[in-house]
Amino acid sequence: EWDLLSRQKLLDYAAARDIPIEMKRGTKSPYSMDANLLHISYEGGPLEDPWTEPTAEMWRWTVSPEHAPNEATYIELTYRNGDIVAIDGVEMTPARVLTELNRIGGANGIGRLDIVENRYVGMKSRGAYETPGGTIMLRAHRAIESITLDREVAHLKDDLMPRYASLIYNGYWWSPERYMLQTAIDHSQAHVNGDVRLKLYKGNVEVVGRRSEESLFDEAVATFEDDEGAYDQADAEGFIKLNALRLRNLARRRGALG
Repeated sequence: EWDLLSRQKLLDYAAARDIPIEMKRGTKSPYSMDANLLHISYEGGPLEDPWTEPTAEMWRWTVSPEHAPNEATYIELTYRNGDIVAIDGVEMTPARVLTELNRIGGANGIGRLDIVENRYVGMKSRGAYETPGGTIMLRAHRAIESITLDREVAHLKDDLMPRYASLIYNGYWWSPERYMLQTAIDHSQAHVNGDVRLKLYKGNVEVVGRRSEESLFDEAVATFEDDEGAYDQADAEGFIKLNALRLRNLARRRGALG
């Protein structure tokens, strides 16, 4: 019968079976830590007081931003069908990509989070996280999508992603609704190909360049200079009138009612 219902019971269990752990019985209550390739989480101990700042010694994967290098680190990520396949031109497996981004991001103080979560069971729980690679990947993915996704697809994906994240957070990875969303997301990534250049500096991830042979960004239309007829502002007149129709009707009613 499983009765390991507290941190101390887990410590006792490990000690009785010579399982090595960093914190021994009788010392200050340790943080509860869980790690995988994407992140490491910290809970319990001093973090149970949401006013208490985490100790510097708690963080394992990242340096503090104030101790990060004084010179920026530049990296270039290559995307194929929405997945990173190379860093600075060196092709890598997905696992190696994340491992390398964790290393680079951690060295630049990137990826620390301290949040209070709303758990599925109803309680609020404070947790601290380090996800340097994930932080870099999210910022870069948004950048390559900004030039390769259609506007309405991008907006719909923004609507769907919180739902997708919630399903995974609450343990519904194998649910049919997660599979349904995955199919839609995978379809959206068919043209997400190209490169993103990033500047990493003291906890910040700054996008400084993005390019793609399948880019929807049209310099001839987007320019603030003479576009030689590529975009005619007069085309918007009817569109503006139609979209303003309901607003004019509301204004008319307000005027009639005083």
